[in-house]
Amino acid sequence: MHYLFAFEGFIFDLFVILPIPQVMIWIIVPSIISKQGAITSIMPYMLAGFLFQYIPKVLHLFLVVQRMQRVTGYVFGTAWWGFALNLFCYIVAAHVAGSCWYTLGLERMEQCLEKQCALTPSCSIDYVGCPKPVSFLGKQPYTNSAFLAWGASSNVVDICFSQDGSMVWGIYNWVVPLVTDTNGFQKIILPLFWGIMTLSSFGNALTPSNHLVEAIFCVLVVTCGLLLFTMLIGNIQVFLHSYTSRKEAMQLQMRDLEWWMRRRQLPTRVRQRVRQFERQKWAATRGVDEAAMVSELPEVLRRDIKRHLCVDLVRQVPLFDQMDDLVVNQICERLKPMLFVKRETVVNAGDPVLRMMFVVRGFIQSEYRMKNGNTSCCVLGPGTFCGDELLSWCFKKPPVQRFPPSTCTLRTLSNCEVFGFEADDLRYITEHFRYKFANEKLKNTARYYSSNWRTWAAVTVQLAWRRFKKQRDERKEREKSGLLYTGLNNPAPEEVTQRTSLGMTEKDRLRLYTAMITSPKPQDHLE
Repeated sequence: MHYLFAFEGFIFDLFVILPIPQVMIWIIVPSIISKQGAITSIMPYMLAGFLFQYIPKVLHLFLVVQRMQRVTGYVFGTAWWGFALNLFCYIVAAHVAGSCWYTLGLERMEQCLEKQCALTPSCSIDYVGCPKPVSFLGKQPYTNSAFLAWGASSNVVDICFSQDGSMVWGIYNWVVPLVTDTNGFQKIILPLFWGIMTLSSFGNALTPSNHLVEAIFCVLVVTCGLLLFTMLIGNIQVFLHSYTSRKEAMQLQMRDLEWWMRRRQLPTRVRQRVRQFERQKWAATRGVDEAAMVSELPEVLRRDIKRHLCVDLVRQVPLFDQMDDLVVNQICERLKPMLFVKRETVVNAGDPVLRMMFVVRGFIQSEYRMKNGNTSCCVLGPGTFCGDELLSWCFKKPPVQRFPPSTCTLRTLSNCEVFGFEADDLRYITEHFRYKFANEKLKNTARYYSSNWRTWAAVTVQLAWRRFKKQRDERKEREKSGLLYTGLNNPAPEEVTQRTSLGMTEKDRLRLYTAMITSPKPQDHLE
């Protein structure tokens, strides 16, 4: 009932969809031409009928946009949509102004033709219109010889169809050659151009004559131009400012950073690293603080968003792929996005491990430096993780407050995006879900995919291969030498073989101990 009887309800919606302009063109205008013969009165009727419904339609659109804004909080989600909407409204207003200008120009030409017809005794008022009330593209031409003679007279052509005649056209000077042009597209574009030019210049190019209707039309155009400039163009500036505000804030922050770095006399290398990090941060986030934005949302919604962003990444890590959804949700909720620029040292060997990191984009090189001076490297790509020293630290009994040292040096090979899992959050997960981690399959999975265990295994395999290769070479040399054990002073072959095998066993043990000492063997959790 409220919708039926409210001002903005059913009656108003029904009014704006009524075909009033169509009724005006197809019924009222032909009736005026056929019965009254008043050609010049057609244009005011058409303009009045058009504006009678067009203005309520504009008001209806404005009310609909307001209702949308009250319900959703906004109409268009991006600045470019707002820019396009305001520009479209400006073009529509210019089109309406140009259409009214062209229609009033036609009325002025009709008045000129009626005046010239009144000065000719043999002229009829019907000569000004078409042979029938509705006629298009000259399909029903006149055959009256008197009409043709009057239309070809010099008074009609030189006065009513010429810009240089005695007729003062005022602001309709461009309409005169446009009426006789048969190009319909040009009749649309030129009034649109006139409307944009006039509204944008606030009517500075207008030179009206002394006609009352023309003067009133000029006043309306100038007033509408001022309103459109202050409202629509002002809104466009607001939308553009909202689009570039983050970029301006970033530029201001960079100027502050440059001033601070100069004041502190930081080295050139450090300044370049700061600039590179700020550029990478802007390219990745466009000035949007994701953590602050998500933290303001309700807890349930925040948890769902974090799960959507991180669950696939967490499931790619085989260590957590075997966990149930409860543990994975808790992990996703505590992951924090982090950025690292190219050729940046993330962690040095010996530094305390503060977090586990899951690589989203980019590559990180893990370097292990052994005691003999050699270096072993492996590359961590998307879907891998590092910092698994924290697992053993979390499960130590009794708990150790000191963070475990890093056994490797992590350096970025490209711009990297990672999710960080802080040590305190990992300890919370392992304490509350300790029973989830207490199985042998999970321990073997952690060993297999751990970069520390893989590096240790690679070093051990290499040392074993070198030991085997050396034994094989020595055995071949002994076979080639062809030693003969003859005489009383020479020992028996069995004794030499036993002594040699015992000596090789001692060497094997020595190499094994050396491999265990020089290669940092990781620790298992849950031991």
